[in-house]
Amino acid sequence: MVESSFDLRLVEDSQLLPIAEKVFAGERLSFEDGVRLFKSNDILTIGRLADFVNRKLNGNLVYFTVNRHLNLTNICVGTCKFCAFRKRKGEEGAYQLTVEEALERVRESGPVREVHVVSGLHPDWGLEEYLEFVRAIRREFPSVKIQAFTAEEIDYFSRKEGLSLEEVIRELLKAGVDALPGGGAEIFSGRVRERLCPEKLSSDRYLEIHRIAHSYGIRSNASILYGHIESIEERVEHLIRLRELQDETGGFMAFISFAYQPKNTELGGSFTTGFDDLKTLAVSRLILDNFRHIRAFWITLGEKLAQVSLHFGVDDLDGTVVEESITRSAGAGSSSYMPRGRLIKLIKGAGKIPVERDTLYNVIEVIDG
Repeated sequence: MVESSFDLRLVEDSQLLPIAEKVFAGERLSFEDGVRLFKSNDILTIGRLADFVNRKLNGNLVYFTVNRHLNLTNICVGTCKFCAFRKRKGEEGAYQLTVEEALERVRESGPVREVHVVSGLHPDWGLEEYLEFVRAIRREFPSVKIQAFTAEEIDYFSRKEGLSLEEVIRELLKAGVDALPGGGAEIFSGRVRERLCPEKLSSDRYLEIHRIAHSYGIRSNASILYGHIESIEERVEHLIRLRELQDETGGFMAFISFAYQPKNTELGGSFTTGFDDLKTLAVSRLILDNFRHIRAFWITLGEKLAQVSLHFGVDDLDGTVVEESITRSAGAGSSSYMPRGRLIKLIKGAGKIPVERDTLYNVIEVIDG
């Protein structure tokens, strides 16, 4: 039975009615259901379905954290055609932080709950150089959660040092890493990866790294990069493969969809539309039934669309961020800093209850009233 408050007369696309029945019955959606959702233009019905699922999981709560992004270097041996952040060694605009410079950036951010570390693949840095940053942050800020190194970086450390993935994960744990970010997934389709990033780790390798991290008790996030050359079917396949790993390990905390930013990239193309952004978030909420949290990355969406997404299945607005450089290099138009008070205002303005969290979704404060 479809939930009684759901007015079937408001459904414009009749092909969504069987999906609605499944959603309200708590049944898992299929690949075909996902494709049908993405191909439908009935965005309000899709949004209401995603909102229903989110409310069952999270009620009226919307999470955020006070965090600081730290990009240690933009010098990178990678060749990803969608990246505008990468620089070659010696190229104008290339930089690499010292440990002290990285610590100073964290200090100047004021009290934060999380330091989020993602960087380029520096040709002269090995695992030890990267881990020294983590150790230094852990020494000076013992209570801060450190979310560090994507699967792409972990794969690089493994290949460069001749270490197994398990050995690298153990070194991350010893240095003080609390969780892994979700970056590096892009689109799992082999066709797309061959065109966009043929030298990057494979989708199987990405999933294996997260599987191993989960086996060591390290939680992680998952992601998608959408809006470039992928098909609708490839988006859905990507989501289902993440769902399958979550069935196996339960180690993913949140899912983040990154809207492709084309400016200054080799790939080029155009920005996504708000319609597609909201639909992608909502369909992700419906397909990823074993993920508790769906996060809107306001850096790429803009704060206003991110606020609207709180009624399209989203329950997390990420955080204060501070100086995110990777997506902004490719044309993301939002500021790279969102004050805590502004996040709270956006969440309350959407009729939701703000909840400050740490990286692992431990509740710091419920801001009600």
